[in-house]
Amino acid sequence: MSHTTALHGSAKEDILESLYNQFTIDDQCLFKITQTFLSEISDGLSSYGRPMAMMHVSPLYVFPTFVKGVPDGSETGTFLALDLGGTNLRVCEVTLLGDKTFSLRQQKYKVSDALKTGEVTTLFDYLADSVDAFLTDTPSQGHDSHVSHADEDSPYVPLALTFSFPVEQSALDSGVLLTWTKGFSAKNAIGKDVVKLLQDAFDRKHIHVKCVALVNDTVGALLSRAYTSGGCILGAIFGTGTNGAYVEEVSKITKLSQNPTVAAGGEMIVNTEWGGFNNSRSALPTTPYDNKLDRESINPRFQAFEKFISGMYLGEITRNVILSLIDAAPKPLLFGGRSSALLNKQWGLDSAVLSEIEEAWEGLGRFSPPAHGSPEAQTEEKLRRIQGVLAHRLELSPPDISLTDADIVRQVCNLIASRAARMSGTAVAAILVHTERARLWDHGEQSSVGLKDEGKRIGVGVDGSLVEFYPNFQTKLRASLRALVGPEVESRVDIGMAKDGSGVGAALCALVAQRQSQANHTNGAYGYDHEDIKVTPPTEVAYISSLSR
Repeated sequence: MSHTTALHGSAKEDILESLYNQFTIDDQCLFKITQTFLSEISDGLSSYGRPMAMMHVSPLYVFPTFVKGVPDGSETGTFLALDLGGTNLRVCEVTLLGDKTFSLRQQKYKVSDALKTGEVTTLFDYLADSVDAFLTDTPSQGHDSHVSHADEDSPYVPLALTFSFPVEQSALDSGVLLTWTKGFSAKNAIGKDVVKLLQDAFDRKHIHVKCVALVNDTVGALLSRAYTSGGCILGAIFGTGTNGAYVEEVSKITKLSQNPTVAAGGEMIVNTEWGGFNNSRSALPTTPYDNKLDRESINPRFQAFEKFISGMYLGEITRNVILSLIDAAPKPLLFGGRSSALLNKQWGLDSAVLSEIEEAWEGLGRFSPPAHGSPEAQTEEKLRRIQGVLAHRLELSPPDISLTDADIVRQVCNLIASRAARMSGTAVAAILVHTERARLWDHGEQSSVGLKDEGKRIGVGVDGSLVEFYPNFQTKLRASLRALVGPEVESRVDIGMAKDGSGVGAALCALVAQRQSQANHTNGAYGYDHEDIKVTPPTEVAYISSLSR
């Protein structure tokens, strides 16, 4: 491991070498993780009751063109979407323009810890109130400012719910919550239909809105990327949490052998809920810091993969490492043995701080590259920037932060984030191999003969703060992917941001729901021309939950 000139002394180098060995995963480990991923996907498609094996099917009509079962960008319509999946909830109005573009109006609302952990009816009442506030405060041509409390004879406002938690979906507008993730633990929610919870809240408050579709944010990312780019086979979230959804052949989902869907053939969108991959941790490179985080989390021994790679947990892993260096005996290795109230608090270190530290080192974001000078002078300037970040964001006294301290923290952040990015690559690689678009590469001569999409672009839509904003995250993910599937396949993988997947993907689902609703002679809606809607025979969405029963 290379160290900068700011570091001196064998004790510090020894501890950094130990951390390097614990958090660095080589190609052999990547292959093991990917092979285990493939095994769990196979289990999930063939049987129930295993990790990643509880698949549930719900009818979903999408708009297949370039890649069967996904949109082509010609769809039109105006719809509301409610997005719940992390620190904020978001209400937005999405207008699909039919030329691979869309317009968006939105408003974010804070979800407090009290709402996340209180009674579920209180949480969903807050969701309903937020939609009401959006309709009242930001009216558009799609509806007037009074529609949220219109009389019963007026058309309802259709809304799609993007709900980024594991659900057992039984219909386009019905899904039972299997478990909370991402720090949510609202009471009396597990086993309840989340669409009904939301609709009951609207009805209690006499808000004239109907939840017509339920969509996972990962499925939304896939649909959104397909809409804006013309084709996509995988949608993936690398942010507060992580998940993936991909297009699968129905014939491969052998556990559905008695389902009439199999006879119809075609494809399904499969939501893997891969945040819960390898909950046994048989293949994951666990450290004592990971074990401590898991033990103290609200869901010990669940969502294992997510706890290694997602933004919600990277800061806490880093905090655990920093505290171990502060508390080192007989002599502390950081900050002269001094901590802060923020560092002493569980979840006190946000992953955004790691990103800011790396930006300070790389000269990105608000930090310009160092001025001209010797390499030593440039290194010192970068470390002084990191000193400033640590003092401000960790609430430490500046005199307690040496340049050596800044360098140690910088290297710790880099190790933990690099591990997350490389492990993220295994999930993408596993889907490519499973869908026969790649083979695990043995570093020999590579050929794409016999693979799907031979020589063609492979569309992957991604969303989330890590993949979008964390310095070099996608570059390291790609390096991992290249090591696993080889440079020829990796070069054809088009990883693009799914532009507002949770909003646009939900809008696409709401459009389908409204078409079904019109066909059934139910209440009408607003904002789109039925002649513009193109729908071919349905595919379906299959959900694989990561949780064992």
